[in-house]
Amino acid sequence: MLLAVDVGNSHTVSGVFSQNTLLHKWRLKSDRDRTADELAMRYHALFQMAGLNKEQINGCIIASVVPTLESSWLTFTSEYFTNCSSPPLAVSHRTDTGITIKTKNPAEVGADRIVNAVAAWERFNTPLLVVDFGTAITFDCVSGNGEYLGGTIHPGIGISLDALAGRTAKLPRIDIDIPPKNAIGQTTAEAIRSGILHGFGGMIDRMVGILQKEIAPAGEDIHIIATGGMAHLIAPYSSSLAVIDPLLTLNGLLSIYQKNKSQP
Repeated sequence: MLLAVDVGNSHTVSGVFSQNTLLHKWRLKSDRDRTADELAMRYHALFQMAGLNKEQINGCIIASVVPTLESSWLTFTSEYFTNCSSPPLAVSHRTDTGITIKTKNPAEVGADRIVNAVAAWERFNTPLLVVDFGTAITFDCVSGNGEYLGGTIHPGIGISLDALAGRTAKLPRIDIDIPPKNAIGQTTAEAIRSGILHGFGGMIDRMVGILQKEIAPAGEDIHIIATGGMAHLIAPYSSSLAVIDPLLTLNGLLSIYQKNKSQP
């Protein structure tokens, strides 16, 4: 079995695969100060609840955008999962992923963005755009030749809501799971919900229109796929997000592990 881990700034998503089947998935808050021993205690409990034995894990792969947590995860997995056939694999621009990174400085590209691009490319094998709704909203562009071209980075929905509540005297922190009935909000909460949902939906469509011209300058069709915790909230307010895959990153990690597991 494979343990695949996506360590983000806000949340860590991990999953256990048997062959190509995802058996279990967990989404936990990312604590930058968490040690390897604390991770061991947490996952010992999760494995017990899921009826898993740590001896069943024979491979681990980690994509992290938090350097301190990457170190903790590598220590935890190498010491706790003793039946692994090779050391845990940490994804970076140097990892064999099957795509070429064409940015000016490949070392700057987040591991999660690489993994998402790999998963989307293997799914569509055409020019494509990945929109990931995480702490930041990222747009990642892949050419028809399987080249990672780069993308854009935007403040995320949670960050925007926190800024409204924290930097103003009277605007509350609200739940945006409740859809606005109208674009014109008649209460403060309705106005914020409309601004966030319609506003981010419009931003998505605008960026897709701009980026697809550079991804496919000859006018070829491109595939657009969304992932991340808040993708389902924005999709109804965007005409561009037809495909949402909440497991995109985990599936990308599985694919990269399979490419690298036979290598020393």
